[in-house]
Order: sequence, then structure tokens, then C-alpha cells
Amino acid sequence: MKITFNLIACFLCLQCFSQIDSTQLVSSKPQKSFLKQSIVPLSLIGAGLIVNYSTGIFGKENLQEHIQNKFPDFHTDIDDYLLFIPLATMYTADIFKVPSKNDAFTQTKYLLIAGLANQLVTFGLKNILDETRPNGEHHSFPSGHTSNAFVIATVLFHEFKETRLLLAYSGYLFATATGVLRVLNNEHWVSDVLVGAGIGILITDLVYRIEPLKNWNPFKNKKMNAILSPTFMKNGFGLYANLQF
Repeated sequence: MKITFNLIACFLCLQCFSQIDSTQLVSSKPQKSFLKQSIVPLSLIGAGLIVNYSTGIFGKENLQEHIQNKFPDFHTDIDDYLLFIPLATMYTADIFKVPSKNDAFTQTKYLLIAGLANQLVTFGLKNILDETRPNGEHHSFPSGHTSNAFVIATVLFHEFKETRLLLAYSGYLFATATGVLRVLNNEHWVSDVLVGAGIGILITDLVYRIEPLKNWNPFKNKKMNAILSPTFMKNGFGLYANLQF
């Protein structure tokens, strides 16, 4: 866990102290058509479905066998934490007033809406299909860790894509690493991860397209102070957040 925390700390410092200014929230540019915007997530879902229901060299069993033969004793718990790094990055950037598309409340609002929708879709599919994981456990398809990771990464992307491109895309690095580690840990098939990634991106893109409850912000005219700091526990770490209105 020490390695994980050091990774988070270094990344946050790099992102939040580079090119920080106090520019106001950015204005949105004209959006692409949702179909064009959805090419990547739909491709991921399509590829995952092909792998999931194929046999032979591109089948999920064959791919998993090759992967496990190359990494037979691989195991790590870091995939339980990596997906939260983009979340910590976003709120740290807000504290240091890095310009973003929305304020912190709206970011949280869209994150919760996208997260709830993602949970309904992902775990609905898990329970309906009830596919077996490569380790023999249930509810394999699609990967919940991966879909949640890409929801968080895509929120970060939408918030900073017009002002800090490196920061915006950085979340996908950690989301992809989460998916890869789920496969290496033998918790999921490659197809689970591909479809989970596509679902997470697609749902979050849709939320930012629709912008539900766009004008609802009870804290808009109130001063807000925020404190974010790491906390250490016996078997891991966390983040302490204190918001004052």
C-alpha cells in the first residue's frame, strides 16, 4: 500500500502544481454528434462481445489461458484503489482552482448520476447473465471495477479537456490499468473489461450530453472551503475531506 500511496501523491503533485491559475470556469465548445462521440465506447463494447462469444484464438478462454501462462502467480490488490486516483485528482485540482467545465458541486452531481446509472446497468447485466469468472466465481460480465473506473476517468476528462488536456486524459491511464489488473488477477475475462470500459464511458458521455439537474446547486451563492488530506489505516489508506459552507 505504500507504493500505491506514493504513486497517488506524486501524480497529484504533478497535475495540480503544473500550470495552475485562477481562471474562471471554462465555457463549453459546440459538441460533436453523440454518435461520433460514442465510437470509442461502442467499439469497446462490440469488441468485448466478440471476444466473449467467440471460440478459438480470439475467444476469452484462450486469451485468458495465454495471459495466465505468462503471469501464473500474479496477484495484487492495487486494482481496488487505482480507480479512485482520478477522483482524488479532480477534487485536488478544484482546491487549487484549476479551471474546469463545472464547479465542484456539479462535478459531484454528474459523477453520482453517472455512477448510479452505471451501477444499474453493470450489475443488472451481471445478475441477468450470471457468467462465471475465470477463477470460478459468479457475476463476471461485465467488470464492475472497470466500468466504475471509466466513469470516474470520463468525468475527469469532460471537466478538464478544454483547459488541461494532460490532466483530462490522465484518468484513462488509471482506468485502463484497473482493467488490466482485473484480468491479470484472474478476476475477469478480457471481454468483461472491454465491455465494462465501454459502458462506463458511454453512460458518462450521455450524462454530460443531457446535463440532468443542470441548474440545481443549493451552494452556488455560498462560500465553500474544502480540505483534502490523506489518512492512513491499518490495512490501507484513504482520503479525508472536510467541506465548510
